[in-house]
Formats: sequence, C-alpha cells, structure tokens
Amino acid sequence: MALRACGFIVFRRLGNAIPPPGNIEFLLLQTSYGEHHWTPPKGHVDPGEDDLTTALRETKEEAGLGTEDLRVMNGFVQELRYEVRGKPKEVLYWLAELKDPGTAVTLSDEHQDYRWARLEEACSLAGYKDLQDTLRAAQQHLETQNKP
Repeated sequence: MALRACGFIVFRRLGNAIPPPGNIEFLLLQTSYGEHHWTPPKGHVDPGEDDLTTALRETKEEAGLGTEDLRVMNGFVQELRYEVRGKPKEVLYWLAELKDPGTAVTLSDEHQDYRWARLEEACSLAGYKDLQDTLRAAQQHLETQNKP
C-alpha cells in the first residue's frame, strides 16, 4: 500500500502594480533533513483523518498558516505518484491563497528555510519534474481564473 500525504500549493498575490501572472508567488519550504529539498507544506495522513484535513493540519504545523489565513481554491487538486526508498507514495495537493500577503510564515523544526517565489524560481527550487508540473498547473489554473 502506498504512503499517502496531503498538502497545499500556497500562493500569494502581490500588489496591483504587477500584472498577472507576475504577481503570483508560491511558498516553498526547505527541509532541515536529507538533501534539504524544497517542497510545499505537506505530510502524512493520520489514521481516521480525511485528506483535506491532513493538508490543513500539516500546513498549520509546518508553516504556521491555518484556515484563518488560507482560502482554498475550487477546482484544483493534483495527485503525484512516486517512489521514496523503494516504496510507492501518493501526494495530493490543493491550491490555497494566502488571504493577507503579509502574513508571516512560522516554520516547524522539519524545515530550515522558506521562500516566496514566482513560477520559474519555484520550479528551479522544486527540482522534481512532477512537482514542477504541479506548480505550472497551479499557475495556469490561476491565470484562467483571472480571465473575464
């Protein structure tokens, strides 16, 4: 059976002076273990917990951002499947907007750094093609939402 994790692609919109899509930044957290890779907030599903509850709990634990800070976007969920140490893993990501772009991120000890990054920098930090594809899909979803 595959390990299952859930999280959010968290984004914020910057001031009105920058036209979309340049005003969108994604939140990536740098792990404090292993290869110090960059990833959106996510974590394993606890027994009896539903996927969206896991995503909310993990984002609060890892980045200090809770339901009061986030607006979950309708119509976007991405599933990634890959192997970790020879075992299958599934990760579900929803898309969530930071309501107040100035809200502070508070890291857990699982992470040593965070960065708000526009799409290309976020993809460069992300490193893995499936995560890059997910970030690009999120950007595309937001661009189509912004069209009249």
